[in-house]
Amino acid sequence: MAYIAGEGRTQGTLFPVTLDDFVPADHICRVIDAFVDGLAMSHLGFERAEAADTGRPGYNPRDLLKLYLYGYLNQIRSSRRLEAECQRNVELMWLLGRLYPDHKSIAEFRRLHRDAIAAAGAELVRFAREHGLIGGEWIAIDGSKFRAAASINATHERLELQRYLAKIERLMKSNRPALTSQRYKQPLRS
Repeated sequence: MAYIAGEGRTQGTLFPVTLDDFVPADHICRVIDAFVDGLAMSHLGFERAEAADTGRPGYNPRDLLKLYLYGYLNQIRSSRRLEAECQRNVELMWLLGRLYPDHKSIAEFRRLHRDAIAAAGAELVRFAREHGLIGGEWIAIDGSKFRAAASINATHERLELQRYLAKIERLMKSNRPALTSQRYKQPLRS
């Protein structure tokens, strides 16, 4: 044999592996699980936090919140991607007990519980701070979006830009009241 061979796909095992063996003791999934299990769901504003006696049973809001938090921490925001991850990701199989909610249920949960999810996020930050998981330093994330202006008419080469700035300086020194750019046909403001 020249290579290390894997097990056959149809090979049975005498001692089956449990999902718990695949998730390390210090994994973030265990933190999410413990955190969500300790939340007062109805206090935060989650609907159907108590199961109804009649009708078809739905997903437990705790399970969907675990899925949402896992997706948020792993930068998976799409409900369709979360649905796919539930079927292939061993960590999510462990976290949700092998539940596979469809993308519509995930999206509807998000839509109905927007404020409750924000409150749960604030609780998660408090929980992480109390248990020393984060230090509480200032962190800023800039989510600004700017429209790109990279057309051939909007970009300047370095020398062209230097000439343009020199021209503006000359015009400013000559105290012209209305400066206009030939390229943009807009008045320049100081």
